Amino acid sequence: MFYMESTKKIFYLLFAVALILLLIYAQSLIVPLVLAFLFWFVIRVVKKLIHKTKLTKNWPDWLMTALSTIVILVIIAFSGKLISSNIQQLSRSMPKYEANLNKISNTIDTTFNIDLVDELKEISGDLEFGAILGSIFNAISGLISNGFTILLYLIFLLLEESVFQRKLKAIYKDEKDYKHINSILSAIDHSVGSYLSLKSLTSLMTGALSYIALLAIGIDAPFFWAFLIFLLNFIPTIGSLVATIFPAVFAMLQFGDFTPAILVLAIVGGIQIIIGNFVDPRLMGSSLNMSTLVVFLSLVIWGAIWGVIGMLLSVPITVIMILILSEFPNGRPIAIMLSKKGDLKKID
Repeated sequence: MFYMESTKKIFYLLFAVALILLLIYAQSLIVPLVLAFLFWFVIRVVKKLIHKTKLTKNWPDWLMTALSTIVILVIIAFSGKLISSNIQQLSRSMPKYEANLNKISNTIDTTFNIDLVDELKEISGDLEFGAILGSIFNAISGLISNGFTILLYLIFLLLEESVFQRKLKAIYKDEKDYKHINSILSAIDHSVGSYLSLKSLTSLMTGALSYIALLAIGIDAPFFWAFLIFLLNFIPTIGSLVATIFPAVFAMLQFGDFTPAILVLAIVGGIQIIIGNFVDPRLMGSSLNMSTLVVFLSLVIWGAIWGVIGMLLSVPITVIMILILSEFPNGRPIAIMLSKKGDLKKID
């Protein structure tokens, strides 16, 4: 008996190690698939919203799916065009930013009697903004190249959706088993869909208000920074902090003065605090049954495995894990530990 238990534990350990290695080394294949699933959930949310109108209430499902997909692709294409033009604007102004950096470093050197550039070089090496801009372009190029793969995955997911229920019925011939597995999938769909829609709404509010603030202050490429704020707000805990610091540092480089940076920190930081501490909890409520510690740990773990993409996906992935684990006797204790207060909703 002891031998069997030990063998089982070793098997679980080896399986976990193999899974982590697969996630790391097959990242180029798995991440686009996960992102395609994410977009699929978003399409389903948009489809539900469109379906609520009187005009589209009786439209066929395939037409609703096509319309939702087109709406999302148009938004992505329009946003991509604006971001591209904003980055070009930043590229043209690069010499001015480098000159302002020298001006700021000289001011700090004179005020505090230190050699700021040498100190920073010791910490992070030479400050080459061309290299930083190049890394931004490389990230966007990588996203575009992955975009085609994501689109292919998404098309196949949408095609598979139409026959999925038929396949599910073929696998689970017993009506009770079929209803049970269907209820699990519905719970996952509802939880992830609710999280994505509500988080997108609060992130959009944060990005829109930040855009108005940055535009009023006179920050270059305000749409780019607003989009970055929108995106980083999906990363729990540290996302909002980083999203505030980035445009504040850039404001200092643009104007060669500390006053605009302080304004950005105060206004954008204030927007983050108000929405993050008042609006977000009201809208999200207790829909995400996750411990705060688990949210942070999932952020760290998935960030270590997949980088920034892993951080963005950490919460949806953990939600799905809790829902699935709660349905199996061996996994239920783990699901309870991952939950907020140890209470798990029973799926009938």
